[in-house]
Amino acid sequence: MELTHLDENGSARMVDVGGKEITERTARAFACVHMQPGTLQTLLQNGLKKGDALAAARIAGIMAAKRTFELIPLCHNIPIESVKIDFENDGRERLFITSTLRCSYKTGIEMEALTAVSVAALTVYDMCKAIDRGMTVEEIRLLEKSGGKSGDYRYEGQLRT
Repeated sequence: MELTHLDENGSARMVDVGGKEITERTARAFACVHMQPGTLQTLLQNGLKKGDALAAARIAGIMAAKRTFELIPLCHNIPIESVKIDFENDGRERLFITSTLRCSYKTGIEMEALTAVSVAALTVYDMCKAIDRGMTVEEIRLLEKSGGKSGDYRYEGQLRT
């Protein structure tokens, strides 16, 4: 398999998408924040002194998706049409974060989806660290993507949820 971000000499390059066709593209990504049960309860009851952590994390995830091209070298600036950040929990000690993004462009939106869940998870950590510094951000992964020349992808493994 050819690495598209390397030229014939092995030097980094931004992929030329000028000749590619515009298609509708979607991507979904996942992250998990593992924390003490009391931390999750405080978070879900909006009892943090810093305020509504889920609202802050949702906004942070959306903002991060929009700025991915500034954070990840060689990423294109993609005209994002939609970003959705969802939260679920297991009622015990894990907060699950999923991002769903859509665009019509010449290249995919996977990095934006992954960046969105990563920054949303880090924002949860930041908002909760005063009561639980032992939290971990786990299992950041692409769940699925559609559109483009390479076709569709769906993660077929088992999430550790």
